[in-house]
Amino acid sequence: MDSSLVEGGLNVTLTIRLLMHGKEVGSIIGKKGESVKKMREESGARINISEGNCPERIITLAGPTTSIFKAFSMIIEKLEEDISTSMTNSTATSKPPVTIRLVVPASQCGSLIGKGGCKIKEIRESAGAQVQVAGDMLPNSTERAITIAGTPQSIIECVKQICVVMLESPPKGVTIPYRPKPSGSPVIFAGGQAYAVQGQHAIPQPDVSEGPSLTKLHQLAMQQSPFPIAHSNQGFQAGMDASAQTGSHELTIPNDLIGCIIGRQGAKINEIRQMSGAQIKIANPVEGSTDRQVTITGSHASISLAEYLINARLSSEATGLAAN
Repeated sequence: MDSSLVEGGLNVTLTIRLLMHGKEVGSIIGKKGESVKKMREESGARINISEGNCPERIITLAGPTTSIFKAFSMIIEKLEEDISTSMTNSTATSKPPVTIRLVVPASQCGSLIGKGGCKIKEIRESAGAQVQVAGDMLPNSTERAITIAGTPQSIIECVKQICVVMLESPPKGVTIPYRPKPSGSPVIFAGGQAYAVQGQHAIPQPDVSEGPSLTKLHQLAMQQSPFPIAHSNQGFQAGMDASAQTGSHELTIPNDLIGCIIGRQGAKINEIRQMSGAQIKIANPVEGSTDRQVTITGSHASISLAEYLINARLSSEATGLAAN
């Protein structure tokens, strides 16, 4: 362990935030919570797992450095154990590395990367792990994900070094923490208000109309979209890498519903194009066919977002509650 963390660090309280998939979290919690209870007792660290029926969850470790790294080591060992277990029933010959994602304030990423990437290179080389700092912030937050892959020992060493840098360069300004969103619930619109359908209930979505007067569809996509949406003067542009792999996707939409996608004088389809950053082409009606072909072209993320927005319009139309 880094001497500065041991000597001056016993009274330092650290907080480490990890972003994990639901399946991994289930394994860490264990049957009836036994696994996480054992980790809490043996490490002395506070281990908090975010609530909610989300595909992703945040695990927060807090406490003195020694407790934190004990808990962190136990989590890594559990993930390593899961990989070994899955290997026994698998035909794969090479064992995949353990991969974890740290969530850190974006304002600290500059110090972690260093001038010309020198700091991150030094950490990679001395720890022997792969480290990747995400270019974009996580949705609706000012945090970025750092993906670390390698052997349990190299990951632990890597995180220790990252913690040293973060203790030396505290975050600047206010940090908006990333909160994973529940898996997409159906959406309906009524009387200009957006509702998310959860089970038997329609839950009104918070109104975020302080910005320019945007339709509820814009607002809802900002709140629920799995992708970051950057606000710019040109309207809305999805915060996605334009150089990402492009592809195309085809949808078939009934003729009697195509109008709600196009909108008055093409207003809705233009809105969806602008927000998603995807190109959307609606084929001319084919004689004798009750459907229209819609082709969406763009990066994988743009296509997904365009499809989400189209489906949101269709679901609102189908319930007969579409807001104009």
